[in-house]
Amino acid sequence: MCFSMYSASNLLVLLNDGILRKELQKKLPVSLSQQKLLTWLSVLECVEVFMEMGAAKVWGEVGRWLVIALIQLAKAVLRMFLLIWFKAGLQTSPPIIPLDRDTQARPPDGDPSPGSQEQLYVGKRSSRVVRTLQNTPSLHSRRWGAPQQREGQHQQQQREELSVTPTPLGLQETIAESLYIARPLLHLLSLGLWGQRSWTPWLLSGVVDVTSLSLLSDRKGLTQRERLELRRRTILLLYYLLRSPFYDRFSEAKILFLLQLLADHVPGIGLITRPLMDYLPTWQKIYFYSWG
Repeated sequence: MCFSMYSASNLLVLLNDGILRKELQKKLPVSLSQQKLLTWLSVLECVEVFMEMGAAKVWGEVGRWLVIALIQLAKAVLRMFLLIWFKAGLQTSPPIIPLDRDTQARPPDGDPSPGSQEQLYVGKRSSRVVRTLQNTPSLHSRRWGAPQQREGQHQQQQREELSVTPTPLGLQETIAESLYIARPLLHLLSLGLWGQRSWTPWLLSGVVDVTSLSLLSDRKGLTQRERLELRRRTILLLYYLLRSPFYDRFSEAKILFLLQLLADHVPGIGLITRPLMDYLPTWQKIYFYSWG
């Protein structure tokens, strides 16, 4: 039930963003065909976990792996079209940047709302500028800098989203991105050949990820979003500690022992670690969470 609600909420956000972009006339800097591919890719990423769990419940393990393979194949085809045909550059996640509603709700530059200057407080001794509680943004969109600095960051991010084109990729970078796109299919193929207990799929996938990142590491002139994407991919290498068979043979016992140790000896931390201990085995068995 929670997976269906999560997928439905993501789809509603994607649909709502599309409606708001249309009303605000904030079109993506891509052609209509490319925008449709990005939308379909976003939809697949929203529903992939729900479809995996639904297929497992209805058709068993065979149906689950069939659905996983079809989704990964569809995502790879869409991404290769974006890379080769549309020259979309690095494939970022999510494919379409969620609309920043707080930024869009603000008046445009040069047209401040009445009384906006009164919503800032300047300390008499420190001269520090802070927002009043009434004008504090929501927690998930809050940035911990001076108000003027935050406004500049918002505006810069919005300009980059709407106007900056992807960095053109050379032959080396195109090969690296193709490896990244093909990695899920190579992993699934190796699982079919050698089985889930074999080290070969784990090693093959890791080598492909590291090779792709190595080929992209020397690329200069990337946009901010592309640099963040490379950083995200680098951090996601830590997922290999949670992927079978490494997790089953090495990580599981040590991670659970550490979480239990924290829960027993650090006051209050058990409220986080104990539910995490219960959730981790379930998370690890869902393909699109651990390998997607």
